[in-house]
Amino acid sequence: MSHGSSNETHLFSTRVKLTLFAAGSCFQSEKITIRGGERRTIQIPALFACMEHPRLGPILFDTGYSERFFEAASRFPYSLYRKATPVSIPERETAVYQLKEAGIKLSDIKYVILSHLHADHIAGLCDFPEASFIYLKAAYDKMKHRRGLAAVRAGFLPDLLPSDFEERSLPIDEQQRISLPSSFPFERGLDLFGDGSVIAVDLPGHAPGQIGVLLHTGDQPYFLCADAVWSSRAYRESRPPHWLAGLIMDDRRQYQESFQRICQFYKQHPEYRIIPSHCSEVGESLK
Repeated sequence: MSHGSSNETHLFSTRVKLTLFAAGSCFQSEKITIRGGERRTIQIPALFACMEHPRLGPILFDTGYSERFFEAASRFPYSLYRKATPVSIPERETAVYQLKEAGIKLSDIKYVILSHLHADHIAGLCDFPEASFIYLKAAYDKMKHRRGLAAVRAGFLPDLLPSDFEERSLPIDEQQRISLPSSFPFERGLDLFGDGSVIAVDLPGHAPGQIGVLLHTGDQPYFLCADAVWSSRAYRESRPPHWLAGLIMDDRRQYQESFQRICQFYKQHPEYRIIPSHCSEVGESLK
């Protein structure tokens, strides 16, 4: 996918309006999600974002859960996913419902950026038939042939992808690479729309080809960091997940590197609001 970006593109030369939503939630032991956490079950939101671009209209970053999750996880072995991670998704919390309530037409959404392909980030894709999908090629290449237990272990439910997913895909390519400020602890930036509005950075480890995005609303710069950290407390206090969480990760070493990059970015750029996709603190602020 190329939109004619170059290394000269000015970071955030185009500003966007950002709205955060929580589409459903799951339940997990706090002890797993953060080192030193308590042995108690916590409710974890599945956040997604809508970026309103002045030229391209509304653009989504992930979709959170949808009711389709239950259908995709209804049969063995996919049902193991539901048992391991109990999910709640009332209709009023789905992306479709909330976007309509916000006055956003689903047919106006032409792009959905996928941080990675775990079920809690892609469950609503089938609700956006006009959208093209933007993601790192590695994210799909390592998942597309997985079925059964191999898919469940990778957090992937194949039935959540639209049947025409590949035809509507716009994989990010190296031509979109831009220079980032030297104080940014990321190896490269990827200018997704060629105008400096939404800049992707690599955050591998939690899942294959995971990305986060940087953007500016005019009032506030944001870093949507997907699942590179699971809570704001984790990066503020530099507390990674329990080692058991590593069992479900694509690459533990890469995860640790991505986690440390988020912690470093937080210290070097306190002006940014960092949004982890499962932060209860952020989720509570949306209510």
